[in-house]
Amino acid sequence: MRLLIIEDDRTIAENLFEYLESRGHRCDWADGIGLARRLLEAEPFDALVLDRNLPDGDGLSLVRRLRAAGNPVAVLVLTARDGLEDKLLGFESGGDDYLVKPFALQEVEARLLALVRRQGLGPPIGLLRFGALEYDPERQEIRRAGQTLILPPKAMRLLALMMAHPDRVFSRRELELAVWGHENDTSDSLRSLLHTVRRALGDSPGERVINAHGLGYRLARD
Repeated sequence: MRLLIIEDDRTIAENLFEYLESRGHRCDWADGIGLARRLLEAEPFDALVLDRNLPDGDGLSLVRRLRAAGNPVAVLVLTARDGLEDKLLGFESGGDDYLVKPFALQEVEARLLALVRRQGLGPPIGLLRFGALEYDPERQEIRRAGQTLILPPKAMRLLALMMAHPDRVFSRRELELAVWGHENDTSDSLRSLLHTVRRALGDSPGERVINAHGLGYRLARD
């Protein structure tokens, strides 16, 4: 993997750099948002390891900027902030996974590998259509009958995945791996994400996320 470590603590950054390089990955290091942006403009990366408390701002501001520009690079937020609100903000800002310090280096690599593998589960490049739904990966938009649906990044990823495989039943595990890169301890996060998607689709006839009891969920048309 081609990795960018964005961390101002030199000891932590060196530990990550040395371990990940020893595992065969290519790494760059930035100690702030400014340098990270320049490196990201110079070449593509498979994933970012991102601290939040950086000298020139909150690392999540970089994630929001990347997502607004349509950059899908995988982002593992690595931070000492362990509150639920902090984690939720990390995901809402476009982060793909969240790991609290202190951490095991082996887990960092495992989560990064899962994130990069998950990118291969996404919908195909180019416009994707199902019924009145249309997914535009370049603009990072999903439209229904020409109207843009207001969806956070993870809800958009979930719906786009289901659009790529209409009528297929996805298990809870498959959806969690595709969206978060790992299974969650409870189904609360997935249920909340599905509620967001269903609310965006509305009550009018058309495309629906259906609960296949005991099996999972599928996208179908009325």
